[in-house]
Amino acid sequence: MKRNQLKWWSIVASAVLMFTAISCHKESVSSTTGDNPFDITNGGESQVRNKIVVISDIHLGNDLNYAECVAHLPRLVEFLTDIRESKTVSELVIAGDLLDEWYIPSRTDTYEGKTQKEFIQKIATQNKGVIDVLNGIIKDENIKVTYVPGNHDLIVQEDNVELILPGINQARDNNRPGIGTYYPIPQIAIEHSHRYDFFCALDPYSNQNIAPGTTLPAGYFFTRIAVNSVTNYPEAGEITPVRDVTLNSADETQVNNFIYYNTWKSVLTSLIPVKDNFDDKIIVTNVGNFTGSFSINDVIPFNKPDGSIDMNLFSGACSQSGWEKRLAYNNVPVITSIKDAIPGSLHTNFLDEQSNVQYFQNQNSEVRIVVFGHTHVPMLKSFTNSKGEACIYANSGTWIDKKTKQGESVDQDNENMDFIVIAPQAADNSMIKVERFQYRKQAHISLESRSIKL
Repeated sequence: MKRNQLKWWSIVASAVLMFTAISCHKESVSSTTGDNPFDITNGGESQVRNKIVVISDIHLGNDLNYAECVAHLPRLVEFLTDIRESKTVSELVIAGDLLDEWYIPSRTDTYEGKTQKEFIQKIATQNKGVIDVLNGIIKDENIKVTYVPGNHDLIVQEDNVELILPGINQARDNNRPGIGTYYPIPQIAIEHSHRYDFFCALDPYSNQNIAPGTTLPAGYFFTRIAVNSVTNYPEAGEITPVRDVTLNSADETQVNNFIYYNTWKSVLTSLIPVKDNFDDKIIVTNVGNFTGSFSINDVIPFNKPDGSIDMNLFSGACSQSGWEKRLAYNNVPVITSIKDAIPGSLHTNFLDEQSNVQYFQNQNSEVRIVVFGHTHVPMLKSFTNSKGEACIYANSGTWIDKKTKQGESVDQDNENMDFIVIAPQAADNSMIKVERFQYRKQAHISLESRSIKL
């Protein structure tokens, strides 16, 4: 780490923890004295490397015919070049879903009979401009680059990330490679947040009779079906209805199974409708220890002859005790209710609130600033922790293209491309500003900021 980086970490780590919060919601364009939008000078102060830039949910795919980030790739190269050429950025953190193993059409064999290594190499080839500039940043050694795994790259092996991005810092839990949290300093935590998501947290307990050793959660199958919907979207009269299921018991797990069923019914009715026969084996796996092909009905609950509710895949996953066991496996410190967690996977407020539950209200945590990705909804929120101190939650949004229906025209330069910047303020290095930006046509548009004194 460079001397000026050490100066920033030394200043922040030794600062006295005091309460102050400032909010700003006025949209503005970064003004600079030079060509680089990151290198703002508001009065001639020296340009010190003290900014942490956080991006997430880039979703680089191995086939640009259906990948989620295609139109934004040239802009991402421009943005990363801004970072590389900046004199004030000290760290770039990629908070999950950099590489996408999930967003694959349901009938496609993910690895095409090859290996994960070859799949990741193909991603690097298809997205060469982005990978090249990331490697340039790493090789320059001016800016530390850190990668945190997300759910879409949950089973991507560490050595395969290193293969295409040699020298990148990987923030992974020591005993759980598919999750991780990065702490630039003890008071700042950056993670993807899928460990709190019922549909996306590592699941080493379900489907072991079918795929021994698998950790793929139900969200993996949700995504494969979702791509099928996007690439072959049905007209209103073509939507296949979801089979009916009735709740015939007050048993807690049966109630949870019914909540799980209604969550699937909701998304398959409105969010990702499909026109396939739900009994056809259209989900080809050969990934994550799965080897078979599965139908949509394999993941949707059904009534057994005795009236109870069960599932072919993820049977038994909906008990509170099972969820608590799974949370422990995902190194989650504060237990949540499965009744909230199942539908909460579709509502960003549940996942955003985990910043408060797991960090700010957790008396064992000293974290004051939390950055999540995962939901694709960029935001800043203020909280007060259990000690009465001001805290900030940020979500870093996404860089995927806005999905369009056939014939629809969208200016992708005004869609997504979000990022967060964390930096000490010039007048008082103990005052840390968290700012939310959008990248629009080579400009860094400031949308809001909040500051706290550490």
